[in-house]
Amino acid sequence: MKNTISILGCGWLGKALAIDLIQKTYKVNGSTTSEKKLNDFQAIGIKPFVIDISQNNNDLSDFLSADVLVIAITSKNIEDFKNLIGEIEKSQIRKILFISSTSVYPNTNRIVTEASPVKNTMLSEIEDLFRSNKLLVTTILRFGGLFGCDRKPGNFVKSNKKIDNPEGYINFIHRDDCVQIIAKIIANNAWGITLNACADAHPKRRDFYKKELKKLDIYNPKFNENALNTYKIISSEKLKKLLKYQFKYSLNY
Repeated sequence: MKNTISILGCGWLGKALAIDLIQKTYKVNGSTTSEKKLNDFQAIGIKPFVIDISQNNNDLSDFLSADVLVIAITSKNIEDFKNLIGEIEKSQIRKILFISSTSVYPNTNRIVTEASPVKNTMLSEIEDLFRSNKLLVTTILRFGGLFGCDRKPGNFVKSNKKIDNPEGYINFIHRDDCVQIIAKIIANNAWGITLNACADAHPKRRDFYKKELKKLDIYNPKFNENALNTYKIISSEKLKKLLKYQFKYSLNY
């Protein structure tokens, strides 16, 4: 029998992950902050929980009765995460997959790897809370910008705003790749590491958004031609070699 996986945050990414893991015969506990989603979760095989880590009255014992915890929430509240870690320490869980973001890296106009310096942000501090905990073994997974399915990059652009840094580069990843990478980490027991995850190709922002906006019948997007064009190019080579992973979706136009 395969392990039980708890997913804290079954939203746009977490729910898709839960469905995939259930298809792979894992048992899945899934959390939401909305009671309205509980019946939907049950219908697709997720054991549902209402959990809001900003509330101190959560009883997480049943939710944390699992082998692995995937954290896929957007909160950046450090105190809430300290409380969460305290609850995890009291549970049987020792393997954590924390979904982070490549936004922790500053724009350096060069290729960025997992060894590159990060900014001092709430997100990087939360990463350190997990990384430094001696009772837990945490893998930090830094995703680029998420797209796919109903999330179309062209919709990210506000109609009254110029697109910044047109000569910079895109670091995006499709949701399907995110799901399969997480599943690979769990299946391969790839714990205690930090990994970047972005599609292989990094088109210029000008070229990328012209194409994406054209899909929405917008043919003359406005660009900030006075921008400094600062950027970073996220390398996922470590992930590809370690997990023997080949990205399904490329942004190579």
